[in-house]
Amino acid sequence: MKIVVHDTASGLLGLLHRPVAQRPHALREMLAPLQEVMSRAGVGDLVETHRAGSGFPLDRDDPRHLEALERMREARVWQRIEDSLAAARQRLSAAAPGARTADTVHMVLVLGDPDDPLMGLNQGYFGLGGIPGAILLMMWPTATSLAKIGHAAAHELHHNVRYANVAWDPATVTVGEQVVAEGLAEAFVRELAGEDALGPWATSLSGGELDEACAKVAAGIDVAGMQNLSPYVFGDRTALRLGQEPVGLPDFAGYAAGLRFADAHLAASGLTAAASVALPAREILANAGVATTA
Repeated sequence: MKIVVHDTASGLLGLLHRPVAQRPHALREMLAPLQEVMSRAGVGDLVETHRAGSGFPLDRDDPRHLEALERMREARVWQRIEDSLAAARQRLSAAAPGARTADTVHMVLVLGDPDDPLMGLNQGYFGLGGIPGAILLMMWPTATSLAKIGHAAAHELHHNVRYANVAWDPATVTVGEQVVAEGLAEAFVRELAGEDALGPWATSLSGGELDEACAKVAAGIDVAGMQNLSPYVFGDRTALRLGQEPVGLPDFAGYAAGLRFADAHLAASGLTAAASVALPAREILANAGVATTA
C-alpha cells in the first residue's frame, strides 16, 4: 500500500490568491485524486460536497483563511500527517498481513469553515476514509486540531483498510457496523499514540451518561440503512441537522459506545485494534457481549 499525502498547503495558498470565480476550478483540481477514486463508489462532485458541507467558503475573501493556512504550515501539519500515516501503515501491515488494501491511498487535506457548526462540534477537524484509496481530511486550526490531526489520519487509514475487506452497502449497513468501525479506529489511534491521541468524539461521555448511551446504541444495533444511522452514531443534534429522527442520544454517542464495545472485544479476544481491522462487526460485538440478529 502506497500512501500519497498531496501538497495541498501549496495548492490552498495558490487558490486563496486567485479571483473568487476561479476558486471552484482550483479546488476541483486539488480534489481530483480523490474524485477519481470516490466516483467509482458513486460519490458525486466533491466541490459541491465541499460547498454543501463544512468546507471553507469559495465565494468570498476572508482574511482568516490565509492566517489559518499559515498556522497549519508553521505547525508542519502535512509532515505530521505523513509521519502518522507511515506509522499506521506499518502497524496495520504487521498486525494484519493478510488484509486487503488499496494499492495507493491518496490523502487530501482542505481547510474547513470556522463558522460551520459541525466544524465547531468536532473541535476543528474530521475526516472521511471509508472508501479504499481515498482519505479526505477537513481542518480549521484549533489547539485540539493542531495537536491531533495526524491521529485523525491514522483513524481514517484504519477505516480505509477495513472497507477494503468488509462489504459496505449504504442500504444495508447497520448501526453495529458503524459503531464498531469508529470504536476500532479510535482504539487503533490509542495503540499508536496513547490515550491523549483519542478524538474528542470518543471521550465526550463518561460514567452513567456513557452507560446509558451504550444501552441505547446496543438496543438499536441492528437498525439498518445509512439514512437511519446518524442519530445513533453522531447524536440527535447532527441527526436533526440532516433531517433524521432523533433517538435521544448526545453528540457522538456512537463513537464513545463503539470504543467501549471495541475495548470489550480486545479484552475478550486478546487481539489488537490493528489485528481486528478486517473482522466482521458481528464477531466483535459478540466478544463485547452485544447481541445482534443481523
